[in-house]
Amino acid sequence: MAITRKKKEGILADLKDKFKDAKSIVFSDYRGLSVQDMEDLRRTLREKNVSYKVAKKTLVRLAAADAGYKEIPTESMEGPVGVAFSYEDEVAAAKTLGDLGKKFEGLKLLGGLMDGDVLSIEKVQALSEMPSKEELLSRLIGSLQSPASGLANVLSGSVRNLVYVLEAHRQKLSE
Repeated sequence: MAITRKKKEGILADLKDKFKDAKSIVFSDYRGLSVQDMEDLRRTLREKNVSYKVAKKTLVRLAAADAGYKEIPTESMEGPVGVAFSYEDEVAAAKTLGDLGKKFEGLKLLGGLMDGDVLSIEKVQALSEMPSKEELLSRLIGSLQSPASGLANVLSGSVRNLVYVLEAHRQKLSE
């Protein structure tokens, strides 16, 4: 069934808005996913504030060009392509699609766009394997707390030893 020109213009306008608002964009191949799998995929992505759109590659290229991405590599646009738009966390789309790719065999990362740069499949794969923002923040806080807690333990150890010496001296005097 052919899509009318008016409908294509509406899809293109929607894609242009998504490209402009997104912090990162990830392309994926979704061949082999059932309708139920696609619903699960979209639900999981929505929970991470990531939208997933399937559109004609020509419309995706036009919207990307309008957003300032001159050329999308052909390996990012092979076969049927789904586009994930991440609005808050730059790595959320890549990470979620990478994790879901382990669950759904038909889902494969094809490339991406971030900060005006075109990302290769390898770079998007590396992003998908990065720890989440929350995990990185907790590691940073743990690293910052470690020296302070170590210092507190050392200082309390000296006070504790002083108490032991005083207690031993008190017992010696009482004998």
